[in-house]
Amino acid sequence: MRRSLLSLCLAALAGAASAAPTTSIELSFLGRHSTGHYDLGGAEIPTYDPATRRLFVVNLADRAIDVLDISQPTAPVKVGALDISLLGQAANSVSAKNGVVAVAVEATVKTQPGLVAFYDAATLALLSTVPVGALPDMLTWTPDGQKVVVANEGEPSDDYTVDPEGSISIIDARDPRHPIVRTAGFGAWNSAKARSKLLAAGVRLNGPGATTAQDLEPEYITVRSDSRVAWVTLQENNAVARVNLDTAAVTQIVALGAKDHMAMGEGLDPSDKDNTVAIANWPVFGLYQPDAIANYSVGGQRYLVTANEGDSREYGAHNETSRVKSLNLDPVAFPNASALKTDAQLGRLTVTTAQGDTDGDGDFDRLYAFGARSFSVWTTDGRRVFDSGDQIERLVAAQYPANFNAGHTTNTRDDRSDNKGPEPEGLVLAHLWGKPYLFLGLERIGGVMVWDMSVPSAPQFVQYMNTRDFSATPGTAAAGDLGPEGLIVIPGQDSPTGRPLLVVANEVSGTTAIFQISPR
Repeated sequence: MRRSLLSLCLAALAGAASAAPTTSIELSFLGRHSTGHYDLGGAEIPTYDPATRRLFVVNLADRAIDVLDISQPTAPVKVGALDISLLGQAANSVSAKNGVVAVAVEATVKTQPGLVAFYDAATLALLSTVPVGALPDMLTWTPDGQKVVVANEGEPSDDYTVDPEGSISIIDARDPRHPIVRTAGFGAWNSAKARSKLLAAGVRLNGPGATTAQDLEPEYITVRSDSRVAWVTLQENNAVARVNLDTAAVTQIVALGAKDHMAMGEGLDPSDKDNTVAIANWPVFGLYQPDAIANYSVGGQRYLVTANEGDSREYGAHNETSRVKSLNLDPVAFPNASALKTDAQLGRLTVTTAQGDTDGDGDFDRLYAFGARSFSVWTTDGRRVFDSGDQIERLVAAQYPANFNAGHTTNTRDDRSDNKGPEPEGLVLAHLWGKPYLFLGLERIGGVMVWDMSVPSAPQFVQYMNTRDFSATPGTAAAGDLGPEGLIVIPGQDSPTGRPLLVVANEVSGTTAIFQISPR
């Protein structure tokens, strides 16, 4: 019955031939582990060690990495924890390879350098630590298991008096007891000429008094299969950096631009006050601002896939957000400004004040919202090959009309329509039964959407699985999984069941959910 409803929704999408569902794989829920922490980051990022059949999950609430035995995936059991409290403020990311677990640890003062800690996956012994840049936000092993690559976000202090440079650490971890770190920075773009080129290309640089290197904030990493090149999202900057891992150098910064929500199939629901599903075209541009990124190859061509979550800068000394109704709109660009600024139309939509005044006269000629409410496929030089448009919001509306665009702490319909909608944040790509599949987590309403990515220009929708119970109150055990953050796929050859597994860490409910992936 569920599949039938989704099919009807997809058939109604104008020009959405690429969205026809496939019959290739199916997710089924197996089990979950709960930390008992609600809205405290109890389960954020998972990784897996096949030799021990253990998941290692970032538990921000306990300042630890939870160690879960999933020999029986239907009943995960916590068997230990890595205590991070003596190393720094919090663990932000974790990644396991060849029996070694790497953990990104934020300093007690986030603007100071963080570190990466290496642990033995079997004994849980601390092997070593190595300093990296400020606020290491995400890390991953290279496919060959020789290096760990770290995105050091370098966020400023709330008063913007301290703003560390963003950077990428490349750690030679062939001997995890004696790691060697090199740093790829953005100093080459600090000159006025280089900065002007980035701005002209569309890279967002708006930190008060910040150099380019201070302004650029690495978020998430994907590494090419040969372990020599990485691509790193610069989320707040709406760009992607290319990094040569052999030379530890950033070689390219590519601006991603914005999508036109007036284009066919690119609509959105911008109001949280009309209490209805109202996806339509509006005179707004959506900044992609991806969080998670992955890469894969089809027919000898490599592609990047991004989850276009969106993110704003909101600090005590610098806040770029505003609702449309508070802005002075250009009368030529927006002749119907008074109507647009009502709550039922665009008035409630959160947009940036850092761009949009194209002629410098003090009013806004364009409106730019945070995030694109979609996932995109790109060439490695930043040409968009595909964008899911408004397909995610329409799928959510078809399956959960009474809770459309609910937040992750409330069941209220339309709660997030004014600010990034379903908010696609985490993703993972996996090759299964000869095909590439995308698993995309929706941070707000929850759940995972699946696409067959065999044709990069025309991904095929497969399934939307949401293990949240909207009849229960968020914060109770009955509510299920809320706020998916990190996702991994465990290949069949490494899985306790012999079948591939999807693992989703849900930061709001503090739960780690395990799904079996089966052919159908």
